[in-house]
Amino acid sequence: MIQSMTGYGKVVVSYKEKKINVEIKSLNSKALDLSTRIAPLYREKEMEIRQMISKALERGKVDFAIWIEKEEGADAAPINAALVANYYNQIREISRQTGIPEPTDWYSTLLRLPDVTMRTDVEVLSDDEWEAATKAILLALSQLQEFRMQEGAALEKKFTEKINNISSLLKSIEPFEAERVPKIRQRIVEGLKNIPEAEYDKNRLEQELIYYIEKLDISEEKQRLANHLKYFMETMTDGHAQGKKLGFIAQEMGREINTTGSKSNMAEMQNIVVKMKDELEQIKEQVLNVL
Repeated sequence: MIQSMTGYGKVVVSYKEKKINVEIKSLNSKALDLSTRIAPLYREKEMEIRQMISKALERGKVDFAIWIEKEEGADAAPINAALVANYYNQIREISRQTGIPEPTDWYSTLLRLPDVTMRTDVEVLSDDEWEAATKAILLALSQLQEFRMQEGAALEKKFTEKINNISSLLKSIEPFEAERVPKIRQRIVEGLKNIPEAEYDKNRLEQELIYYIEKLDISEEKQRLANHLKYFMETMTDGHAQGKKLGFIAQEMGREINTTGSKSNMAEMQNIVVKMKDELEQIKEQVLNVL
């Protein structure tokens, strides 16, 4: 089954007093084009993150983001109680010695003093937290791949419909093709009859007619196009990572359809060719999104 390059995945994992958020989305691209937004705590693991993504996703324009949401109150700076008590005693002693009145709002005064609410700890990424983050990344990648498979199934259904339409249109050319040779012959002979003074060798005319009709013959184009249609269907069932190959087959199909159109000198046949081109164009537009 083919896969689309369009995908999306988002996972939130709880770890202690924080939530680890991972979001990853992808669109079509000729190669893997990866851009990342990584929370400062996890930046040391950027190479590992990129390796996980490149291993799981072969192609596509991929946007990856990982960030942290801390629970309410979890990020509050701790108050240094011992230092507050020390400041309090110092202020009361200075007030006693100098006669300056003590503050009426002790909390407001004390909390403005240096280092009372200063955070002194440095956050370090633990093995347990990285394990939780890794789990979130892998789950998000799994979601994205599942999304790609669902989109791929829809594309496969669409391609099958279009291939069948082209195949039916190709068969509808046959009745007009059978009528074409007698009409060409009749038109040329009648044209010569309208020129009374024209003299011609009937054997030579027959040879020229055969040569002319052979130049307009589309049997080989029809056979090659039928083979390309079959090959396209077979390639879709070969598995994923067939996007580029399907694109090449679609190009070859276009060549045969164009040649058939250039050799078709009947309005009915040319109308059918236009319809085949329309079906193929829809395939070409969508095949760019196949992995």
